[in-house]
Amino acid sequence: MITTAPAFAGVAMLINMAPGPDTLLVVRTSVAQGRPVGLAAALGIVTGCVGWGIATAVGLTAVLTASHLAYDTLRICGAAYLVHLGATALWRSRRPAGPEPSERTTDPAGRMAAFRRGMGTNLLNPKAGVFYMSLIPQFVPHGAQMFGTTLLFTAIDVIELAAWYWLLSGAATALGERIRRPAFHRRLEQVTGVAFLGFAASLLTDRAQRLGS
Repeated sequence: MITTAPAFAGVAMLINMAPGPDTLLVVRTSVAQGRPVGLAAALGIVTGCVGWGIATAVGLTAVLTASHLAYDTLRICGAAYLVHLGATALWRSRRPAGPEPSERTTDPAGRMAAFRRGMGTNLLNPKAGVFYMSLIPQFVPHGAQMFGTTLLFTAIDVIELAAWYWLLSGAATALGERIRRPAFHRRLEQVTGVAFLGFAASLLTDRAQRLGS
């Protein structure tokens, strides 16, 4: 465990830092609505990861690799949700001015909405479940208790992810505060909208892969 835990932490950090819909959501939300709301979105994503980790520990994520129907159902729902996020961002980019004052809010309703978006983006992505299902077992030492070790590695991944999103949200918020031009915010919405649609297309064309295939 002394050697496998650091090895897992290194691999997980590299994967966590790779661009994806979760990262894009944190950046977009932080720039457009401020850091508190961006961190709320990040908390939703982290909560989703905790859910996937627990599901892996009790063996539920095995359903995603054993059943094409379960994987495809979640995959289509996730793609539809990403299309919704992308279309919403593109619609916002049509505005003649920057983000409305009501968007940059720290009230509980705004943070809760961001939290739900973050959790939905993560939990509706079957690749997140497959990530835990396929990666964690590779680092579990021979003879170690699977349930406890999975929860330990999940905790490591969640701590790293939270730290990464904390830094990312701060940098994105600082950028948004420095560049207040409406054109910048419209272009950000356009880029993120197209990116979300691209992630949706990637998810739709993905195919479930069974363990051992």
